[in-house]
Amino acid sequence: MKAPAFAYAKPASLAEAFELLQNPNAKILAGGQSLIPALNMRLSSPDLLVDITGIPGLTGISVQGSFIKVGALTTHAQLETSETIRKHVPLLAQAVPHVAHAAIRNRGTLGGSLALADPAAEYPAVALALEAVFEIKNKTSERRVDASKFFKGLFETDLQPGEMLTAVEFPIARPADKSVFLELARRHGDYAIIGLAAHNGRFAFLGAGDRPVLFSFGKNLEKAKEALKTGLKPPADLYNSSATKLHLAGVLLERAWNTIRT
Repeated sequence: MKAPAFAYAKPASLAEAFELLQNPNAKILAGGQSLIPALNMRLSSPDLLVDITGIPGLTGISVQGSFIKVGALTTHAQLETSETIRKHVPLLAQAVPHVAHAAIRNRGTLGGSLALADPAAEYPAVALALEAVFEIKNKTSERRVDASKFFKGLFETDLQPGEMLTAVEFPIARPADKSVFLELARRHGDYAIIGLAAHNGRFAFLGAGDRPVLFSFGKNLEKAKEALKTGLKPPADLYNSSATKLHLAGVLLERAWNTIRT
């Protein structure tokens, strides 16, 4: 299939982008690795694509006090090769290689993935586990939203009309922190059957609901597994039943537990 007809604009500044986003049926184009397929499959039909690539100030990775600030247009590949991310946000560093394939990681962006809010994607679960904070701007103001309040449902977020996700703040890992990212997929680069981002006592599952699903368990693995059985209800997909995905979630929980609890 081909994409529906749409207008295209490439603003040179945030101010110009926000003017264009006053159109209620405008759509932001960042890396385009998710949006373009959605257009081609007629899952999205905006009147206007606002291409924000190249706008100054939306890329980069910097240390700012107790957190790492990552611009929304920072690509997966830039995250993957960043020593700052590897050192200070190890959970994110572990997750990046699981994102699709190298060609997509070269163009896809952190902000694009988070704003899409695909429940099978890696970054939403990572952001939830790490208690990341999202920087959101519109034409006249700026606000900060905790990851726990950003994801509202299937492909739904707290972003309001005219707003843009401009950066994400991840807390710097402390020496005693332990993190692990695990994912099961039919083939590397495929969407995950089930995945888990774990940081200390926070366990965020992906592919397990209409958004990442967070659990905080006590200190007993068997009780944690029982709580998972009653609290997690992953949706079936074309290849796996809900029961299969729940079983695999328990497998990942035990693997993660043995990593971060020892």
